[in-house]
Amino acid sequence: MSMLDLFQLNNRVAIITGGAGDLGSAFGLALAKAGAKVALADINKEIADKRAAAIAAQGYDCIGVAVDVSSEDSAAAMAKAVADKFGRIDILVNAAALMKEIPDYSVMGIDMTWWNKVMTINLNGPLVCSRAVVPYMVKNAEADVGYFGKIINITSGGAFIPSGVYGASKLALVSLTASLGRELAASRINVNALAPGHMDTASGDVSRGDNPGLVAALEQMVPLKTFGNPADLFGALIYLSSAASNWVTGQNLNTDGGWIMRL
Repeated sequence: MSMLDLFQLNNRVAIITGGAGDLGSAFGLALAKAGAKVALADINKEIADKRAAAIAAQGYDCIGVAVDVSSEDSAAAMAKAVADKFGRIDILVNAAALMKEIPDYSVMGIDMTWWNKVMTINLNGPLVCSRAVVPYMVKNAEADVGYFGKIINITSGGAFIPSGVYGASKLALVSLTASLGRELAASRINVNALAPGHMDTASGDVSRGDNPGLVAALEQMVPLKTFGNPADLFGALIYLSSAASNWVTGQNLNTDGGWIMRL
């Protein structure tokens, strides 16, 4: 095996929740280019189907599938649909999240209905979806002693600075990642997190708003560049999805141009 073979995803099947979004669909294309068969899962199946069709039109195996990440029944149906289509599940990317939709980021100001909604999607959702796919990964591991399943939770650099309910949900997800990494290690399932920084996406634009002062301030915080684009995350994503990371679990990989540096 060459070193580059460690990063190949041939014959692997990946599910990306939040797959109808800019980041989720970009992740789907990246994993497809690395060799995986891909399912874009989203509560908005119509858009997920359109984005999956665009990837399939480039010659890759990609489908859209419906999921409400807050529902255990829906997550189970998602996993079954993907396994029925492709025969297995190897990779789960938990990218579904609320950010731009949040009406008030302040802890004291946010209505508790919204607080609970954010926690339900951003924190409970990854757990619900992980529980749905783990039995399929365990089955794969039982059939192949060299097999490792992969769960990648999309956290955020915002987890490590005061950033209201969004940051609280993402920091809790970092902790959940470590707990799942420990619990699932014996089943040969790696659970890690990828934490983007400031992104040039629709969600990022809405969150920053029309605020040149804020943009200028952010420019001073990031050593490499202010805003990343989805392609800046692909290397970390492929690493965490592939055999290259088989001895890595429970970790949070900040991929943010140096914005968050922790010793």
